[in-house]
Amino acid sequence: MRTVEETVQARLILSPHRSVRLRVVLSYLPEDPLAVRMTFPAEFSLDDDTEDGAAEDIVWIFARQLLSSGIEVPAGVGDVLVRPSPARRTTVELRAPEGTALLRFDTADLRRFLWRSRLLVPEGDEHLHLDADRALAQLLG
Repeated sequence: MRTVEETVQARLILSPHRSVRLRVVLSYLPEDPLAVRMTFPAEFSLDDDTEDGAAEDIVWIFARQLLSSGIEVPAGVGDVLVRPSPARRTTVELRAPEGTALLRFDTADLRRFLWRSRLLVPEGDEHLHLDADRALAQLLG
């Protein structure tokens, strides 16, 4: 099966008047049909406790439906919140014990990514791509 992967630009909001640009890789795997992944460069990690001292890219995994809904209306509770913003932007808020990251994306980039993911697995057909045995094996290690 193919994978949808798209590199987009985002703004990491540091304060009301300050932000930095970063590259984010969005990915969708048909074998994990309910989820999307956002991968951020290692230099934005707050965690420097890796075994070899090298920082690793940060990967957030959350529901594709959350991203899809959040570009239209505020969506999410807990660790991931997605909401529309002015000027055709979408804000994604990621909360972790280390802190909160507020990111702003061009909504057109997110819509294009979601459209491409739906070409592989249409919304509503995710259950046809689930492998319960494999998912249980991964969960149990």
